[in-house]
Amino acid sequence: MASKLQKLQATASQASQFVCSRGTNYYKQLLEQNKQHIQEPPTVEKCNLLAKQLFYTRLASIPSRNESFWKELDYAKNLWKNRKELKVEDAGIAALFGLECFAWFCAGEIVGRGFTFTGYYV
Repeated sequence: MASKLQKLQATASQASQFVCSRGTNYYKQLLEQNKQHIQEPPTVEKCNLLAKQLFYTRLASIPSRNESFWKELDYAKNLWKNRKELKVEDAGIAALFGLECFAWFCAGEIVGRGFTFTGYYV
């Protein structure tokens, strides 16, 4: 057990050294590639302004999102009314979507419990 711990510590040390040596270059490269998205001057006031703009822009997009939701719901109702003409592919896609939603729900429950499966902290 002690040898595995030493091996893990050595691996963690190597990973840390790798991040220290290459992290700065990666950071600079990332900023250079995405400089068109950086607002100048990078101040707290500018960040607050952008946060407010994002919030109110998303708030303004609610009516169009609402309209899209009702269109999707009407489409689903129409599919349900004509379910005898439903193709196997469409049913498979719907089943996969439902399975994905359930998987995200389960993942959210696990994360909400602090990454425990039983709900008890050890």
